[in-house]
Amino acid sequence: MNRTPMFVLATILAPLLAAGPALSDDKAQSCRYQADVVAAIQKARQDRVSERDVPDAIARTNPAWPENYNTAIPLITPWVYEQPRAIIRNEDLSAAWLELCLAQ
Repeated sequence: MNRTPMFVLATILAPLLAAGPALSDDKAQSCRYQADVVAAIQKARQDRVSERDVPDAIARTNPAWPENYNTAIPLITPWVYEQPRAIIRNEDLSAAWLELCLAQ
C-alpha cells in the first residue's frame, strides 16, 4: 500500500481538525477520531457505496466523532477509493492512519 499520500493527508488534516470544537481533545483522541473516519470510508467502499455518496452514507450512520471531523470525509475518500479492492478487503486502513497520525 502506498502510504505517502496517506502521510500527506494526515499531515494536512491534523491541524485542520484540531482547530474546531475538538480543540480540547488531546492528540491521541484526535487521531482516534480520524482513524474512525477512515474506517467508515473503508466500510462504505466495502459496501460498494458510490464515492460521491460517501458523505451522506456515513452521515446516516450517526457517527460518534465530533461534527468537525466530517469535513475530512471528502478529503480522505478519494485516497481510500483509489486503493485496490484487495487492500480494502484485507488491510485495516484506519490502523495504518492511526499509527501515522500518532507518529506526527
